[in-house]
Amino acid sequence: MKRIGDLDHSRAVALWLFFCATLVFAMIVVGGATRLTGSGLSITEWKPIMGALPPMNHADWVEAFDKYKAIPQYTEVNAGMSMAQFQYIFWWEWAHRLLGRLIGAVFALPFIAFLAFRVIPRRLIGRCAVLLALGGLQGLIGWWMVSSGLAERVDVAPERLATHLGLAFLIFAGLIWTGLEAWAGVDANRPSRAWTWGAGLLLGGVFIQCLLGGLVAGAKAGLIYTDWPLMNGAFFPPIAWGQGALAFLHDQGLVQLNHRMGAYVLLFAGTFYAVQALRGRLDGGLGVAAVVFAGALWFQAGLGVMTLIHAVPVTLGVLHQAVAALVLGAATVNLWLVRRSRPRMFASSLR
Repeated sequence: MKRIGDLDHSRAVALWLFFCATLVFAMIVVGGATRLTGSGLSITEWKPIMGALPPMNHADWVEAFDKYKAIPQYTEVNAGMSMAQFQYIFWWEWAHRLLGRLIGAVFALPFIAFLAFRVIPRRLIGRCAVLLALGGLQGLIGWWMVSSGLAERVDVAPERLATHLGLAFLIFAGLIWTGLEAWAGVDANRPSRAWTWGAGLLLGGVFIQCLLGGLVAGAKAGLIYTDWPLMNGAFFPPIAWGQGALAFLHDQGLVQLNHRMGAYVLLFAGTFYAVQALRGRLDGGLGVAAVVFAGALWFQAGLGVMTLIHAVPVTLGVLHQAVAALVLGAATVNLWLVRRSRPRMFASSLR
């Protein structure tokens, strides 16, 4: 008879991880709103403990506002803004940071308790510890991102924003995967290598596309070339190649072009994969999972076009970022299902 510490699955641990994933999804949404409202630089200090408290009186608000007035974003973009306008952007950034602290507590405290009561399956303890470490690293990267916009820029560096957003997506997918593992336990199936590679490449492609989206957001590349399918009447926009390799990070035209091309590749690959999954009559709900994933891709692509042609209004921009997380989640679940099924050989389903 197995002792509690030897269990290979735990529904309680799975529910905890899924709840944490939900909070990270909320963090991604709030982070998008914080960026789109121009709020990310409103708090110019990083105080992991004391920063949890907002300004408590008028003098505190004046002090926080004076610190914001000292950075280029205020002097070059928001000069003359009122205290009420500053408070609006401050509360977005404060809520974003507070939610990050909440996620840390919601993950760390139950993790310690589950360890003490030996509820977490042994094979998942290391994974949970890695997720906890990544959460701590995310806080550091968040400040690394913000600090890039406090001295010589009026916004954060695109590559730092993409790194911050990419790590959030990575943690989100990791929580979903580990939660599924905790829910279902050990599986002895030997899945098809071809289908595993296919589903894995799709998941990797979605993650890369999310990073490209982060570069678009950081470079504010969605505010130009707001026509589609061409870019100001041409397929290729003019690109400032004089920047060298930095053009792939900072040139607005090239960044947007790469994001468009990534979307086209994913749409083709995801649709092809879904068709083959249905033709192959895959077990374990894989056909349904593949169709859901492909449908999410098409919805996200249409939403991306709408967001672009309307020059990224806050509502559509936040929704586009939220659906990106859902597409990544669908790709994660799809790969997990593939690895736990006994599908036909990929080649046989092509006939």
